[in-house]
Amino acid sequence: MKILALDTATENCSAALWVDGSLIQREIESPRGHAELILTMIDELLAQAAATLAGLDAIAFGRGPGSFTGVRLAASVTQGLAFGADLPVVPISDLRAVAQRALNDRADKNDAMHHILVCNDARMQEVYWGCFERSTDDLMVAVGTEHVSKPADVHLPGAWTGTLVDAAGRGFGAYAELRESLRGVLASIDENILPGAREIASLAVAEVRAGRVLPPEEAIPVYLRDDVARPKAP
Repeated sequence: MKILALDTATENCSAALWVDGSLIQREIESPRGHAELILTMIDELLAQAAATLAGLDAIAFGRGPGSFTGVRLAASVTQGLAFGADLPVVPISDLRAVAQRALNDRADKNDAMHHILVCNDARMQEVYWGCFERSTDDLMVAVGTEHVSKPADVHLPGAWTGTLVDAAGRGFGAYAELRESLRGVLASIDENILPGAREIASLAVAEVRAGRVLPPEEAIPVYLRDDVARPKAP
């Protein structure tokens, strides 16, 4: 199986190619220029693996939430490539990708990170956030829906009451009130982590195997916030 993955939803611009269990990637953290970077990364990965778009099984992408420009870019590049090569697409949540990276980066996975709260900086004094649980196959799965809210409104699922939770995402570095409002329930915090194509690729493998793929026209971005352009009340 061959899956191309890409993500441009945050400052981290990345692409990865999963080929029968092996993975190669490109990743650069940059405030701008993702459109040029991502296409170059994709070309480099395909050349390194001696692969072609037509020889892939699917294209996975970070569908958001994230920056409006970045999420649109990932969806549009995915659509264009998938239409041209007649490939299905696999949208993967960028919050889920952060949770997966937090687990993958943990040196000892045997007794850690069964519950992860992800909070990414959404700017405008808000965070994108979601809760994730570790499955038996070491993939993070969503618990409930994803949200955008003020940091003070972030809360854990009722089923997690009495459970220590790990936290990940740059929202924790941007907003000190997150730590304060969740004091006593967070076992660890990784405030430097960003989503990446490596995790998107690994999460997409199970989706492709299960047949949970979409046609190219359904490579749709997920913004969560839909009122940015609304004028403020006088």
